Amino acid sequence: MGELLVSGDGGDARCSSCGALAVGPCARCHKPLCGDCCVLTQGGVTTFAVCRPCARAGASTLRPAWRTVLAWILTPILLVLAAVVLLEWLFGTR
Repeated sequence: MGELLVSGDGGDARCSSCGALAVGPCARCHKPLCGDCCVLTQGGVTTFAVCRPCARAGASTLRPAWRTVLAWILTPILLVLAAVVLLEWLFGTR
């Protein structure tokens, strides 16, 4: 499971940056990478390797992804809370 699958001519995959033998794909753009041309991500349960161009573009951390997940969870909860407060204010006990 730890090897790069190649389709087509059956040759070895080469790193898209330097041309060395690739050991796996970039987690963001899926281009083949060697061990010297990758940056490891921080802050996740599993460590992912991304290429240097993707790391410069902001893919070297998982914080934005976690913020998106929290936003998807908290937004509906806050909308329901706002609706309950509005209904209580409009039709509260008199």
